[in-house]
Amino acid sequence: MKLDRALGAAGAGVLFGAGLVVSGMTNPQKVIAFLDPLGNWDPSLAFVMAGAIAVHALAYRLVPKLSKPLAAHEFHVPRSRALDARLVLGAATFGVGWGLAGYCPGPSVVAAGSGSAGAAIFVIALLAGVAVVRMAERAAHPRVPAHSAE
Repeated sequence: MKLDRALGAAGAGVLFGAGLVVSGMTNPQKVIAFLDPLGNWDPSLAFVMAGAIAVHALAYRLVPKLSKPLAAHEFHVPRSRALDARLVLGAATFGVGWGLAGYCPGPSVVAAGSGSAGAAIFVIALLAGVAVVRMAERAAHPRVPAHSAE
């Protein structure tokens, strides 16, 4: 990776992490309060989400007009629009985990980096879950080995 791309990626990561901290997304109590409209509801994260949606909507309109990405050789756009069981199960698992723990992947990494033991445990569990799913997928769909030179 070229130095300018690495610095750009690091800068974007720091900016994103700072935005998560400033917005309160790294505070699990604030997130859980947002997700509990029948309890002690805190609607402030709706503004964070509205801002994210606005930025994405703008980028979604502008990016296709570029001849190529700024930091890659080609665009990587999902082609499938299918709502399959894997997508629905993943979204449901994400939502339940977010509601129970008050963390989702990005904010949990930022919070763990700031020394939060709960966030560190969440990140470890997240990585373990990813590893289990990958092992299950490999077991269900083993790759055919390349022809050997025998």
